[in-house]
Amino acid sequence: MNSPVIEDPRPAGTFRKRHQLPPLAYGYAALEPIIDARTMKLHHDVHHAGYLEKLNAALEKFPELRDSPAPSLLCNLDRVPEEIRTAVRNSAGGHVNHSLFWRAIRPNAAREPGGALRAAIIRDFGSIAAFKTRFETAGAALFGSGWVWLVQSRQDGGRLEVITTSGHDHPMMQDRYPLLLNDVWEHAYYLHYESRRAEYLKACWSVLDWEEATRRFERPYTSQEELWEAEGGQLLQTAGR
Repeated sequence: MNSPVIEDPRPAGTFRKRHQLPPLAYGYAALEPIIDARTMKLHHDVHHAGYLEKLNAALEKFPELRDSPAPSLLCNLDRVPEEIRTAVRNSAGGHVNHSLFWRAIRPNAAREPGGALRAAIIRDFGSIAAFKTRFETAGAALFGSGWVWLVQSRQDGGRLEVITTSGHDHPMMQDRYPLLLNDVWEHAYYLHYESRRAEYLKACWSVLDWEEATRRFERPYTSQEELWEAEGGQLLQTAGR
């Protein structure tokens, strides 16, 4: 897979804390009945925290990498020592994707997008309903564990696409910028929906945050370095609002 090279724009020696778990901005039960409190607690406090523990452990012997934000590590895996490359790919991906996911869901979310994002979705999918169907179908069809995304390509005039990634791979590894996502690992839904992934995907439209997706679509960043810095900074902020 070809990864975009993202240079670190910060001055040499700039200190960054070890990768940390962003706190949720809402209670574990805030998304019920769509996502139950027990699932939220296990998902955030155990699964996400576990990826961070493994990421920090993998970087322990390589102090020159500890200062690198997780998105930069993912997009520059060829610069990561081979002995920890798989661990960094899995764990940094788990951290980045989950940090975005907590921001992509919230209670009392708008059911549909508005403004420029709405117009772009209609342009590229035909209608909001057609987009939702494609998103649900792609997520339900993904074999094994992974993620389903609404992304914007850097080519084709910024065309919107629905893609899936296996494991914890991230769209920026494919030169695509994520706008909206859903987690289709079993730990995201199994306690409440059991094996009914399609039901979970359909139910989640009432908690997916279109305001956050619109903010990402209307981002002011014009360079890859600015995108990288913004994504890295997001991981240190409260997850959600």
